[in-house]
Amino acid sequence: MPAKKTASKRKSESKVEDDKDPKKLKVSHRSHGKEAGQVLVLGQGDVGQLGLGEDIIERKKPALVTLPEGIVQVIAGGMHTVCLSDTGSVYTFGCNDEGALGRDTSGECSEMVPGKVVLESKVVQVSAGDSHTAALTDDGTVYLWGSFRDNNGVIGLLEAMKKCTLPVKVPLTEPVVKISSGNDHLAMVTLEGNLYTSGTGEQGQLGRVAERFANGGGRRGLSRLLTPQVVKVKGKVHFVDAFCGAYFTFAVSKEGYVYGFGLSNYHQLGTKGINMCFLPVKLTCFKNSTTSWVEFSGGQHHTVCLDAEGQVYSLGRAEYGRLGLGQGAEEKSEPTPVTGMEPASRVTCGASVSYAVTREGSVYAWGMGTNLQLGTGEEDDEWSPVKMTGKQLENRAVLMASSGGQHTVLLVKDKQES
Repeated sequence: MPAKKTASKRKSESKVEDDKDPKKLKVSHRSHGKEAGQVLVLGQGDVGQLGLGEDIIERKKPALVTLPEGIVQVIAGGMHTVCLSDTGSVYTFGCNDEGALGRDTSGECSEMVPGKVVLESKVVQVSAGDSHTAALTDDGTVYLWGSFRDNNGVIGLLEAMKKCTLPVKVPLTEPVVKISSGNDHLAMVTLEGNLYTSGTGEQGQLGRVAERFANGGGRRGLSRLLTPQVVKVKGKVHFVDAFCGAYFTFAVSKEGYVYGFGLSNYHQLGTKGINMCFLPVKLTCFKNSTTSWVEFSGGQHHTVCLDAEGQVYSLGRAEYGRLGLGQGAEEKSEPTPVTGMEPASRVTCGASVSYAVTREGSVYAWGMGTNLQLGTGEEDDEWSPVKMTGKQLENRAVLMASSGGQHTVLLVKDKQES
């Protein structure tokens, strides 16, 4: 994202809270939610990821989830949902088979309604993948729970073959300012501008493990994958942001350059070829002197991105309409403008679906309709953006959206409060 002008706008901020205690950092980043709202869910929820209890496992239109606090961030994992409150508390619901909820769900159906995760520190950002959840605290510490999986099953979280059903601290010596999760990997940007990754590396998504070691870690074993380590780039690169797709990662430098690594079998990284990238590649397709990139989101095989002007772009696989480029659109190897919407403030992807939240507070959806994630009330695929409607969206502005394997979650605010 060589958005050279972007860097200053999207830089991470950190300040010393107490002069007498310089270790007491309070980290902030452009991606950390500030505005509190309510949570809406839609799609399929047979393992509780809608948070509406055991009797409601499907919603064709957005439905309100009852939570005890105002929420500033919502994240859909593969089959679970994570909500961050305005006081820094984390609530989870959905599938807990690998510990992704970070709390005890032994009570009957307790995973199907929101429950609080016990964390001693104030959380400022959350992320989630298929079977894991991460939380970043205001002092730059990352907590992680659940498990990473590869093509053979569970590989562990911080230790080989060991899942964590409760939050564990990620062993990093640098304060982190941003976290992002793929299906089974985690990227962390530090205050010093380093990028750390951990998790599964089979498709190159860690950006630091050679192909010959990517399956199982080689002689060093799974610790090579699970122990967070720095992604190295030729020359000194200061990273300010990172975004994960299901099996790939984007990282943005202070100068606005975009680097990518991981799976690009449908050109979802914007590479000219379709080989997996096990090391970071500077992506020339995002080097545009007139464009400042502010957000990326990746699905299984496609990417949606946003520039500073509010224009949405897509690239990668086209089936089921996930690129939003109109009926019959074909695979794209470079960012292509998605039309038919007002300027956007956020973009996000599910596996085969895409969303754009506009600056005016509407949300547009497109892609595969099978799981009712688009909010049209039908299972038809949508090849162009469709504005989401519903009773719960009336007189409300959408602040953000997130989508998982079969469900979608929205953060909304009453318009009169805006």
